[in-house]
Amino acid sequence: MADLGKTIILIGGAVAFIGVVILVAGKLGFRGLPGDVSYQNENVRFYFPVVTCIAVSILITLGTWIFRWISGR
Repeated sequence: MADLGKTIILIGGAVAFIGVVILVAGKLGFRGLPGDVSYQNENVRFYFPVVTCIAVSILITLGTWIFRWISGR
């Protein structure tokens, strides 16, 4: 049961950290990474963050690998 408590605390800390990062990025005016697709016309505005999605996916994958490595010990 103690391992479950540690896991919940770790997940809560990670969620809080991600929240702080999103809050700071919003205050700084983060608009994505170079390579994101952006199109703007008179009536249409389209934005697809391709590179940002790939970067976030890599970070989440590394985080889960590290979490599995730590919890496996």
